[in-house]
Amino acid sequence: MAAKEYNGTGRRKCAIARVKLVPGKGRVFINGRILKDYFGNRAALEMMIYQPLVLTKNEANYDVRVKVVGGGVSAQAGAIRHGVSRALLQIESDQASEYKSILRLEGLLTRDSRIKERKKYGRKRARKRFQFSKR
Repeated sequence: MAAKEYNGTGRRKCAIARVKLVPGKGRVFINGRILKDYFGNRAALEMMIYQPLVLTKNEANYDVRVKVVGGGVSAQAGAIRHGVSRALLQIESDQASEYKSILRLEGLLTRDSRIKERKKYGRKRARKRFQFSKR
Protein backbone atom coordinates (compact mmCIF):
# COMPACT_ATOMS: atom_id res chain seq x y z
CA MET A 1 0.00 0.00 0.00
CA ALA A 2 1.28 3.46 -0.90
CA ALA A 3 2.11 5.96 1.84
CA LYS A 4 -0.73 8.32 2.69
CA GLU A 5 -0.26 11.84 1.42
CA TYR A 6 -2.12 15.00 2.40
CA ASN A 7 -2.74 17.87 -0.01
CA GLY A 8 -3.21 21.58 0.55
CA THR A 9 -3.33 24.64 -1.67
CA GLY A 10 -1.85 27.88 -0.39
CA ARG A 11 -2.07 31.36 -1.87
CA ARG A 12 -0.51 34.76 -1.17
CA LYS A 13 -0.45 37.78 -3.49
CA CYS A 14 0.01 36.20 -6.96
CA ALA A 15 1.76 33.04 -5.72
CA ILE A 16 -0.01 29.68 -5.70
CA ALA A 17 1.51 26.64 -3.98
CA ARG A 18 0.28 23.04 -4.31
CA VAL A 19 1.60 21.20 -1.24
CA LYS A 20 1.82 17.46 -0.54
CA LEU A 21 2.72 16.16 2.91
CA VAL A 22 4.24 12.68 2.69
CA PRO A 23 5.50 10.67 5.70
CA GLY A 24 9.27 11.20 5.84
CA LYS A 25 12.12 12.91 7.66
CA GLY A 26 11.18 16.59 7.44
CA ARG A 27 12.77 17.48 4.10
CA VAL A 28 11.25 20.17 1.87
CA PHE A 29 11.32 19.96 -1.94
CA ILE A 30 10.17 22.99 -3.95
CA ASN A 31 9.73 22.58 -7.71
CA GLY A 32 12.03 19.54 -7.59
CA ARG A 33 14.81 21.33 -5.68
CA ILE A 34 15.67 21.22 -1.99
CA LEU A 35 14.72 24.18 0.21
CA LYS A 36 18.26 25.61 0.52
CA ASP A 37 18.76 25.59 -3.26
CA TYR A 38 15.42 27.24 -3.99
CA PHE A 39 15.47 30.09 -1.47
CA GLY A 40 19.23 30.41 -1.10
CA ASN A 41 20.51 31.81 2.18
CA ARG A 42 17.21 33.24 3.50
CA ALA A 43 16.68 31.81 6.98
CA ALA A 44 13.53 33.88 7.60
CA LEU A 45 11.77 32.27 4.61
CA GLU A 46 12.85 28.79 5.72
CA MET A 47 11.49 29.45 9.22
CA MET A 48 8.24 30.70 7.69
CA ILE A 49 7.78 27.42 5.78
CA TYR A 50 8.56 25.23 8.82
CA GLN A 51 6.34 27.28 11.18
CA PRO A 52 3.13 25.18 10.88
CA LEU A 53 5.13 21.94 11.21
CA VAL A 54 6.97 23.20 14.30
CA LEU A 55 3.77 24.44 15.97
CA THR A 56 2.10 21.04 15.48
CA LYS A 57 5.33 19.14 16.37
CA ASN A 58 5.50 17.41 12.97
CA GLU A 59 8.79 18.83 11.61
CA ALA A 60 10.46 15.39 11.57
CA ASN A 61 7.39 13.33 10.59
CA TYR A 62 6.59 14.58 7.08
CA ASP A 63 8.40 15.48 3.88
CA VAL A 64 6.93 18.50 2.09
CA ARG A 65 6.71 18.43 -1.71
CA VAL A 66 5.67 21.69 -3.34
CA LYS A 67 4.87 23.00 -6.81
CA VAL A 68 4.75 26.80 -6.63
CA VAL A 69 4.15 29.39 -9.37
CA GLY A 70 3.81 33.17 -9.53
CA GLY A 71 4.80 36.01 -7.24
CA GLY A 72 8.19 36.67 -5.67
CA VAL A 73 10.15 34.53 -3.23
CA SER A 74 8.52 36.02 -0.12
CA ALA A 75 5.00 35.57 -1.49
CA GLN A 76 5.89 32.01 -2.52
CA ALA A 77 7.11 31.23 1.01
CA GLY A 78 3.86 32.61 2.43
CA ALA A 79 1.84 30.52 -0.03
CA ILE A 80 3.78 27.38 0.92
CA ARG A 81 3.18 28.07 4.63
CA HIS A 82 -0.55 28.46 3.95
CA GLY A 83 -0.60 25.22 1.93
CA VAL A 84 1.27 23.25 4.61
CA SER A 85 -1.17 24.51 7.24
CA ARG A 86 -4.15 23.42 5.17
CA ALA A 87 -2.59 20.01 4.45
CA LEU A 88 -2.00 19.43 8.18
CA LEU A 89 -5.75 19.70 8.80
CA GLN A 90 -6.34 16.57 6.69
CA ILE A 91 -4.26 14.31 8.95
CA GLU A 92 -6.40 11.76 10.77
CA SER A 93 -4.77 11.35 14.17
CA ASP A 94 -5.51 11.97 17.84
CA GLN A 95 -3.99 15.47 17.75
CA ALA A 96 -5.47 16.53 14.40
CA SER A 97 -8.43 18.21 16.09
CA GLU A 98 -5.98 20.35 18.09
CA TYR A 99 -4.08 21.38 14.95
CA LYS A 100 -6.91 23.60 13.70
CA SER A 101 -7.09 25.64 16.90
CA ILE A 102 -3.28 25.98 17.09
CA LEU A 103 -2.94 27.06 13.45
CA ARG A 104 -5.99 29.35 13.59
CA LEU A 105 -4.60 31.10 16.70
CA GLU A 106 -1.34 31.85 14.85
CA GLY A 107 -3.28 33.09 11.79
CA LEU A 108 -1.86 30.44 9.46
CA LEU A 109 -5.20 29.30 8.02
CA THR A 110 -6.21 32.78 6.87
CA ARG A 111 -5.25 33.67 3.31
CA ASP A 112 -3.29 36.91 3.05
CA SER A 113 -5.37 38.57 0.35
CA ARG A 114 -3.29 41.74 -0.04
CA ILE A 115 -2.35 42.29 -3.67
CA LYS A 116 -0.70 45.09 -5.59
CA GLU A 117 -3.00 48.03 -6.29
CA ARG A 118 -3.61 48.70 -9.97
CA LYS A 119 -2.00 51.63 -11.76
CA LYS A 120 -4.37 54.53 -12.41
CA TYR A 121 -4.28 56.66 -15.56
CA GLY A 122 -2.68 60.09 -15.22
CA ARG A 123 -0.33 58.80 -12.51
CA LYS A 124 3.09 57.18 -12.43
CA ARG A 125 1.96 54.26 -10.26
CA ALA A 126 -1.16 53.50 -8.24
CA ARG A 127 -0.91 56.63 -6.10
CA LYS A 128 2.33 58.44 -7.05
CA ARG A 129 1.75 61.58 -9.07
CA PHE A 130 3.96 63.26 -11.64
CA GLN A 131 6.15 66.06 -10.31
CA PHE A 132 4.23 69.33 -9.97
CA SER A 133 5.84 72.46 -11.36
CA LYS A 134 4.38 75.78 -10.26
CA ARG A 135 6.19 77.78 -12.98
